[in-house]
Amino acid sequence: MRRIVFATGNAGKMKEIKEILSDMDAEVVSMKDAGIAVDIEENGKTFEENAVIKAKAVAALTEDAVLADDSGLEVDYLNGEPGVYSARYMGEDTSYLIKNQAILDRLAGVPKEQRTARFVCAIAAALPDGNVLVTRETIEGYIGEKPAGSNGFGYDPIFYVDEFGCSTAELTEEQKNRISHRGKALRAMKEKLRQYGF
Repeated sequence: MRRIVFATGNAGKMKEIKEILSDMDAEVVSMKDAGIAVDIEENGKTFEENAVIKAKAVAALTEDAVLADDSGLEVDYLNGEPGVYSARYMGEDTSYLIKNQAILDRLAGVPKEQRTARFVCAIAAALPDGNVLVTRETIEGYIGEKPAGSNGFGYDPIFYVDEFGCSTAELTEEQKNRISHRGKALRAMKEKLRQYGF
């Protein structure tokens, strides 16, 4: 069976990915499971550029197809911050409790209609034949007044969706995978990979 290596060390993300790609004719493994350790400098200006940088860097070390994603939160009131710096916002080792609180503090007193935000996810696939595929999807929402829920990770507790009237950290795994930026981008990538026989 063919393998797809996903360039991430994030266990929460990996669980989501395996769930969505479970019906593919390939074994989906993390970089760690594949025994690949590499430091990748994500210096792209866009989510797409960073995803391609990661996928190509890992693909250079394996014969397998490699998927990589770059995702983040864009808050309109903060001119799109934290954007491509979402993971490194306020420093690489700063906890999301602190990052989330900082965003809430910066939006203190701002009415709901100006708190619009979106999660963006770009996924790149570097295939053994040298082809590179890219998909990009978003989920629109707003920054709530306070964190809620414990199902998600990262910025999920402060990102609310009107459809469910709650934060993405309060959604079930199934609900989240159906509407999330990563879920949508992965499903779009799945369709592209199927054209390559996966």
